[in-house]
Amino acid sequence: MNYAASAHPDITAKLPGWRAIALFAVLLAGLAGLLGRGVYLQGIHDDFLQEKGNARYSRVIEVSAHRGLISDRNGEPLAVSTPVESVWASPPDVEADRRQVKKLAQILGMDTEEVKNRLFDTSRDFVYLKRLLPPDQVEKVVSLNLPGVLLQREYRRYYPAGEEAAQTLGFTGQDDIGQEGMELALQDQLAGKPGSQRVIKDNHGYIVEDAGSLNASKPGSDITLSLDSNLQHIAYRELENAVKQHHAKSGAVVVLDARSGEVLALANYPGYNPNNRSNTSSKAMRNRAITDLFEPGSTLKPFTVATAIETGKVNPHTVINTEHGVYTLGDWKIHDSHPEPMLTVAQIIQQSSNVGAAKIALKLKSETMWQGLADSGFGAPTGSNFPGEAPGKLRDPKTWRPIEQATMAYGHGISVNLLQLARAYTIFASDGELKPISLLKLDAPVAGKKVFSDRTVREMRRMLEMVVLPGGTAPLAQVAGYRVAGKTGTAHKLEDGHYINRYVASFVGFAPASDPRLVVAVMIDDPAGADYYGGEVAAPAFSKIMSAALHALNVPNDAPPDNVIAPPAEIVKEEV
Repeated sequence: MNYAASAHPDITAKLPGWRAIALFAVLLAGLAGLLGRGVYLQGIHDDFLQEKGNARYSRVIEVSAHRGLISDRNGEPLAVSTPVESVWASPPDVEADRRQVKKLAQILGMDTEEVKNRLFDTSRDFVYLKRLLPPDQVEKVVSLNLPGVLLQREYRRYYPAGEEAAQTLGFTGQDDIGQEGMELALQDQLAGKPGSQRVIKDNHGYIVEDAGSLNASKPGSDITLSLDSNLQHIAYRELENAVKQHHAKSGAVVVLDARSGEVLALANYPGYNPNNRSNTSSKAMRNRAITDLFEPGSTLKPFTVATAIETGKVNPHTVINTEHGVYTLGDWKIHDSHPEPMLTVAQIIQQSSNVGAAKIALKLKSETMWQGLADSGFGAPTGSNFPGEAPGKLRDPKTWRPIEQATMAYGHGISVNLLQLARAYTIFASDGELKPISLLKLDAPVAGKKVFSDRTVREMRRMLEMVVLPGGTAPLAQVAGYRVAGKTGTAHKLEDGHYINRYVASFVGFAPASDPRLVVAVMIDDPAGADYYGGEVAAPAFSKIMSAALHALNVPNDAPPDNVIAPPAEIVKEEV
């Protein structure tokens, strides 16, 4: 007897035949499935494998669009885009040890852990490390020769005029999108459309070949502003000098083309450097000439008087009882700094009499006076389309009390921005038309809105010329070789709803008075020196800006070159 066979009878047992057949069928089905899957992927649905293969050697990267150029009216560049490099990484392809990561972080000025987290975040195929690098940093990054760490061409905005036009031009953010000023206002026109490009990389993640453009980028449109770089420089320089001389908080200047309403200069001080904003406050970025409101003071008197002349209530020779400089209206008293018993309407403008202006205003119906101010552009946007423009405040005439109508005549109880005020004076610098404002260069002047008749404007222009002569409030606004017309303003500042002994000094005028070419408005906020009247603080800055601008534009003289008359020992000062 065979012991092995008797001990293990299952060894000699015969297996059922169906099990072998079943096993063979399963193997055959699996082979057929694999073959079918291979045919499907490689012959019918081959894009899956192609995508997987392409992912190992190709990438689609974004191609930045070139932002449009901003230039001044003479073609001088004001905002240009310069090519710079940004550092990015493809985490699946990154090969770097701890020492290399630390070195990269030092070059980029970043935290080592932050760089490490970005480099090895394999859930992403693309991640920026740092954008818009200066050339010296780019060279150091390249010298590390790190697989998976690459460069991408982008554009950085550069502003040749620096702080002189910073608040007007604004700036772009890291993604080349306008954040402030004209960069923001014109974003849709300036911004192009980015494209995309497929590139081939080697096994270390480096781009070795351009595989062609999928979508070409579309550059943005170039924009020509109405600004004149030369006049902008002049305005900023003289404004800076005036603010510093009078220890003021800030200031603004607007220079308009009297015929077209184009803004030739728009300056604010203090400014900031748009090319390096690392330590710049949001307050410094404000375009105060457009976004900040103030009470205009006596610069508003010509509009009250013009409305009264237009409606036949007075004429330049009408004599007004100015009450020896003190006029009581209810529980209120209105004062003049130079008391006079009687003044003509022309003298009221020349000497800036509050009493006279108040009495003229009270000859008008409140609705009539309101209409004259509203037609002159007060209480409404200028149409500049500048971001954040403040429209000012002109209250409903139905709410006016007599004292409010009286004080509004000399610029209290109404608020304006400087561009709005400068625009209003285009009425007197033209044939009575309120000119539309434009920050873009115009091919031809656009017709304005007729506000006052030619006769009223001629009479107002003669009265405004008297302001800069001896006996007026602004002899310091005179310009050698030119006839000048304008008006001073000095107003108390409001704080917590109360007037305080701090001031806003202003002057708005135009020249040559015989055929006005320019309107210049100057506002000095909170002068802290001994002088704070518009005729002492703002008028001299106006004179320097207007003189330099007229000569720069080769505007012919309309008076003898030596026509400047020495101001009197004591300049007439308006009551504030």
